Amino acid sequence: MAVSQIPTNGGVNPTFQLQDVTVKHNGRAVLEHITVDIPRGGVTAVVGPSGAGKSTMLRILNRFEDPSQGRVTFAGAPMSSHDPALLRRRVGLLSQRPVALAECVADDLRVGAADLSDSDVTQLLSRVDLAELSLGQGTAGLSGGELQRLALARALAVEPSVLLLDEPTSALDSEAAGAVDQVARDLVDQGGTVVVVSHDLDRVRRIASHVVVLRRGRLVEHGSPQELGYSDVDKGNVDG
Repeated sequence: MAVSQIPTNGGVNPTFQLQDVTVKHNGRAVLEHITVDIPRGGVTAVVGPSGAGKSTMLRILNRFEDPSQGRVTFAGAPMSSHDPALLRRRVGLLSQRPVALAECVADDLRVGAADLSDSDVTQLLSRVDLAELSLGQGTAGLSGGELQRLALARALAVEPSVLLLDEPTSALDSEAAGAVDQVARDLVDQGGTVVVVSHDLDRVRRIASHVVVLRRGRLVEHGSPQELGYSDVDKGNVDG
């Protein structure tokens, strides 16, 4: 399947730009004055202690949440100019605790892509290490790790150009986690962009080309994994 193409605008714009972005929940700043670019292509990892605002950052990148102040752009255009439904087909979000949207596996993958053939469904399941599932199998009995990968396959079914992954391997064994990492690499190889929240710093150093470090809703540092020391992360709880 081909990756949906992001308009290039001359090929110089990052995928996302956040400019002085603040997000408040019940009057409390969850993100505060964040200014950072998310490069086009490659994997950007967002790391930091619990409560740092990492999941909130993912949500504003596909308009599940809008900033209280500041500006976010996608592909060079203001986020507010993008229709949310169309945006979410191009920018897929895998939450940390995904749910099934249909009663059987094949129907779940067809929620956003009704014309998927049985062969397409089988291929998607194989990509996320779920080849053992039958197309008519019920989703009610799936484990947490299986639901994570099923939701990832569902996101891939609409051929997004960007994937936002919130702790995508938290409930997976090493083999299944490796399959998720391969999905990220494959999307990048096709010209797409991946933004992943992860507490696994070894994994971050292995797959990420860019790292954003948050603490208490503020940007601590950002750059390549080789440039950063992760001092604020390594000393704290990074499970959030």
